[in-house]
This record gives sequence, C-alpha cells and structure tokens, in this order.
Amino acid sequence: MTIKTIKTVILVLLVLLNNPVFAQEPLTQEEVFGWFETLSNWGRWGVNDQLGTVNNITEETRVAAAGLVETGVSVSMAHEILTEVAADNGNPYDHRMTSVGSSPGPWSGDFIGVSYHGYAHSHLDALCHRFQFGTMYNGYSEDEVTEAGCAQLAITSFANGIFGRGIVMDFPRLRGVDWLENGTAITPDWLEEWEQEHGITIGQGDIVLVRTGRWPRREALGPWDLSQNSAGLHATSVKWFKDRNIAIIGSDSALDVKPSGVENFPQPVHALVLVALGMPIFDNLDLEAVAEEAVRHGRPEFLLTTAPLRVGGGTGSPLNPIATF
Repeated sequence: MTIKTIKTVILVLLVLLNNPVFAQEPLTQEEVFGWFETLSNWGRWGVNDQLGTVNNITEETRVAAAGLVETGVSVSMAHEILTEVAADNGNPYDHRMTSVGSSPGPWSGDFIGVSYHGYAHSHLDALCHRFQFGTMYNGYSEDEVTEAGCAQLAITSFANGIFGRGIVMDFPRLRGVDWLENGTAITPDWLEEWEQEHGITIGQGDIVLVRTGRWPRREALGPWDLSQNSAGLHATSVKWFKDRNIAIIGSDSALDVKPSGVENFPQPVHALVLVALGMPIFDNLDLEAVAEEAVRHGRPEFLLTTAPLRVGGGTGSPLNPIATF
C-alpha cells in the first residue's frame, strides 16, 4: 500500500468518524421540535421585527467589514445561471431575446424569468419562505402568506442591502479533498476545528458561507438530485451558529446534509434557521473563486456586499453576492 493510498484511507475514515450517521444515533423528530423553542429568537428584537438575525449587522460591524478591503480584488459568489433541465434543476432560467439589432428597432432586449428556489440557482431566502407548526419567524402566522405574496417577513425587509464581514468555511480544503462526498455531515466539531485551524473566531454580524465542493463535483461527475443526497450542515450545528450571533448563513448547496440524520425531517437546518433563529439563507452560491482568493490572500474573511431584488411580498430573490478582499 502506497503512502498516497494510506493518506486517502485516513481521510475517508476521518470523514466517516465525523459523520453523525457513524458517531451517534439519529436524532428524533421530537428532539429537533424542542429546539424550535430552546433556540428561538422570537421577540429578541421586538414583537414586530422583520429583520431577524440581520439585526446583528450594525453600523459598527459595517465599518469594521469595510476595513477588511486591502487589495480591492473582487469576485462573484453566484453561479452562472443554468438554462437546461437537469437532475438538480427542474426549473431552469427562461432567458430569451425579445429584440435583436435593427429588428424591430435599434435596440437589443431580452426576457429573464425563473422559479429560483431549489437546488440550482443562487438566491437568498426571505424569512417568509418557511413555516413550522403553522408559523413563521417571530410567531407570524402562515396565513400572512397568500396568493398576493408575503404580508410579513418578505424579501423587501432587506431592501437596504447586505454589507458585512463574509467568511468562507472551506471544508474540502480542511479535509484535503476536492469535495465532500454526499451524506457528509458538518457537525460542531468540524466548525470548532475550522476555527482553530484558521485562528478566527466567528462572531456577531458575520455572514458565514459553507463550501462543500458541490460545483466541482458536479463538473466532474455530472448533476444529481441534491434533495436526496448532499454534503451539508447537521442539525446539531444550528445552536453553534446561534451562539456566535451570526447574521446570515449560506452554502454552495442548500445548507442541509442529505439524508438529514433526523427521523422524518428532511431539512431541519433550513427550518430551524429560518423559523426559530430568523436567519436568512444564501442557497446554491458558487464559492470556488472566493475560496481560491481566500488562500491567495491568506485569510478567509472579506467584505461581502449584495442586495436582493425589491419585490414586494417576495419569498426571496436571485442575486450576485460579491466578495472584496
């Protein structure tokens, strides 16, 4: 057996040993249901609050985040839009030209439309995107969402934009692999290890982005159904992020590990984060370029800026977050 083979076996064993499927019994639905109360931020910023954990971004944290800009290098963290049906993309972008050149006039124009929630398109989830026990964050009834849109907790709550310290937690790099295999669960132990490895303490107002390597895996092996199999956060990690008082969380997938490791509960992280914590989620970001720049700059922190479309009653928005070093 070669040294390279031995290293590969060790890495696989480390992944398995850190995976809750191997390290502990599956969580029960009842256990996780209890966390909706013990982890709740309801009322923390007032009974009429619409911002949730984005309240953790303050004037002071914005000024501090602006100070992270040293080289001025900026990179996009949105994946190029997908216009073809695939296993992970049941709702492709509809992009078509409406006018070209001199016909019908001296302009070119196009139409862009998309049903963006799911596992393909980079977007931000508003707090009205998810219900649990008939309620949304802060106790707002699911009845506040009608055919007209979200009367409470809509994406327009973040119309002034997002401006804060972004941090990319690159777990494939931490493990020395190109991507995390499907079903790999990121637990609090992994989060603690990442902090120790980088000498960084995640804290108030931070925008944390979790890289699993989803896009290079897709490029190498082809698309697959992420609703059934993906690397991601285990439900036990939610308390860790709440204790850090972060503002927003996101990933290059849809956050949850699949299978979730929670009986009869396929997306506990999404539910806990949106409903209990009141924390918006970036889904399906492309974190490849920012991860490379983090290595090149010798730091995984940067200024993150973005703004959702100002759609009244919207459940979220496609967007293009920018990391500036």
